[in-house]
Amino acid sequence: MTQDVKESFGSPVGSLAAKVRTLAPSMTRSMQRVAEAVASDPAGCAALTVTGLAELTGTSEATVVRTARLLGYPGYRDLRLALAGLAAQQQSGRAPAITTDIAVDDPIADVVTKLAYDEQQTLADTAAGLDTGQLGAAVTALAAARRTDVYGIGASGLVAQDLTQKLLRIGLIAHAHSDPHLAVTNAVQLRSGDVAIAITHSGSTGDVIEPLRAAFERGATTVAITGRPDSPVTQYADHVLTTSTSRETELRPAAMSSRTSQLLVVDCLFVGVAQRTYETAAPSLAASYEALAHRHRSNSR
Repeated sequence: MTQDVKESFGSPVGSLAAKVRTLAPSMTRSMQRVAEAVASDPAGCAALTVTGLAELTGTSEATVVRTARLLGYPGYRDLRLALAGLAAQQQSGRAPAITTDIAVDDPIADVVTKLAYDEQQTLADTAAGLDTGQLGAAVTALAAARRTDVYGIGASGLVAQDLTQKLLRIGLIAHAHSDPHLAVTNAVQLRSGDVAIAITHSGSTGDVIEPLRAAFERGATTVAITGRPDSPVTQYADHVLTTSTSRETELRPAAMSSRTSQLLVVDCLFVGVAQRTYETAAPSLAASYEALAHRHRSNSR
């Protein structure tokens, strides 16, 4: 079992499945049926005409074509050729992907392997679905911001703290707010030239939406990091950065899996800002390392 999981890392079939999972929230239900069909059975779907696939999934030819385009192919013919290639690779002996559900009686070695696989899949899904145009715009706003406020509750609050600590290390003014009252109190002080970031996997956390709306209404540039691109929080976001919507399991709640993808987005934001502000960021990082060096030395004795 462990070997099967390792061999399925990075497979083309896995990459298609990752893209389907990432884009599923933005698809209609009929498009989801088409996408799920091609991801689960590339060989079978490659043998079908556009009419055949439409009949198989109970949709229309137009839906099949729209799904192909959303998945990144110019048309169904191109998707069909890609599916044929995937089918050929599967037949060459590539190990099939397996479930990563963790059972109560799983050996700890299998738990490690399954979690590692799930983490990698979550990161791949997030990277595949991340809009680099939106990311670049958010980086530009952050690099020039007078002040940045970040809102998050629970596990997302930990990610908010991670981002603000990174920004502080390069000399930028940033605050993380997990208390909803303080978040709103600070949000109403923001204005044009400031940035407000909301981190919420569900996109419907009221304690995060309220301060983002206040910041939005006062002219601050707003960013939403969420697993649901059509969720309420995006109504008040100038820029939306979509994270993976990993499946929740009994032993791996959504808070765990969503945090992985959120941290990837946070790291992308930080590195992008550090690049834009390198002349000031590099000395600030060096100064913070130097200021803390003696603590690392004393702790290592």
